[in-house]
Amino acid sequence: MNGADTAWIIVATALVLFMTLPGLALFYGGLVRARNVLSVFMQCYAVACLMSILWLAFGYSIAFGGGTSGYWGGLDKMFLLGVTTDSLSGTLPEVLFFAFQMTFAIITPALIVGCYVERIGFGFALLFSGLWMLLCYAPVVHWIWGGGIMADGGIFGEVGVRDFAGGIVVHETAGLAALMLAIVLGPRRDNSKPPHNPGMVMIGAAMLWVGWFGFNGGSQLAADGGAAMALTVTHISAATASLSWAMWEKIKYGKASLVGLVTGTIAGLASITPASGFVGPVEALIIGGVAGILCQEAVNLVRNTFSIDDTLDVFAVHGVGGIFGTIMIAIFGQGAWLAQLGGLAIVGVFTLVVTFVLIKVVGLITPIRVDAETETNGLDLSVHGERAYDITS
Repeated sequence: MNGADTAWIIVATALVLFMTLPGLALFYGGLVRARNVLSVFMQCYAVACLMSILWLAFGYSIAFGGGTSGYWGGLDKMFLLGVTTDSLSGTLPEVLFFAFQMTFAIITPALIVGCYVERIGFGFALLFSGLWMLLCYAPVVHWIWGGGIMADGGIFGEVGVRDFAGGIVVHETAGLAALMLAIVLGPRRDNSKPPHNPGMVMIGAAMLWVGWFGFNGGSQLAADGGAAMALTVTHISAATASLSWAMWEKIKYGKASLVGLVTGTIAGLASITPASGFVGPVEALIIGGVAGILCQEAVNLVRNTFSIDDTLDVFAVHGVGGIFGTIMIAIFGQGAWLAQLGGLAIVGVFTLVVTFVLIKVVGLITPIRVDAETETNGLDLSVHGERAYDITS
């Protein structure tokens, strides 16, 4: 065990949890109508709790178990069987590696929340999220990070898929699952309301930005120069994408909005995530500069061209950003084209199929969508019996 590495990953684990609670909850909560803000908080918080238990029970073993299959890790480490305070994963206590990866298993299904807010059934959201993490996310983790079929020496040859912190594993899977859910779920009955609290959105985005240092910097799994560079390029990409989004918005619409600026931040963070361990500051400037414009155009494409109500633009920002960053690894010569594109294609198809099947199966158990009256009145009072504000809008 290395003490410095251990200390850094303890901090990084806290930072990644901070991304979901409270960062993502505030970011998403500010973007919905006032009558639905508590339902978003409830969904993010409950998902975080449920994923923690499921990751302990089965998820960690499926992703990082010692099974010989390249497709899943088996169940030998369910409930951390055989893992003690003396067990090591590299230079870290294995229980710390478990906890760090648990925070990734929390935020990935939590990202999907943004596609179905203001109309989803709470029971459906929890059951779907739990099954999706175990049957979609955890196997993909094993394929790429757990020594599975897409790692070095796997189906793509000596050089496997390069995904430093989750461009494919986190952002592509969450983005495509969100797109599929939004299509099946259908649009909100009234999607004309603007974000009820842009200030809350900014605060949440700022927390995500800070937490992302643990997300990307911690993925080095060591306290060294690689972690420092990952942290640095993460910041540069986020800052550049924020400005390029705002600039593009100003050119197209005549005004640059606060919500647009901070959405650009998230686009830059998602785009640098897979590449953050392989590129330097100049490449980060390029990735961020393009991401702010690319993801904004993706938002317009999904909303206006295809009329898909991916409510908080999960696919356009996270999905497109993660895919773009994964491709940029090959463009900058830090990964093999076959592995990067092949990994994106296989995981993409797998995610769409598993997500669609789970939607249909879970929909047989619990309603996918609330009724019209509940949606109109807002989920806060109707579903949870609480109100965020005295006056709702």
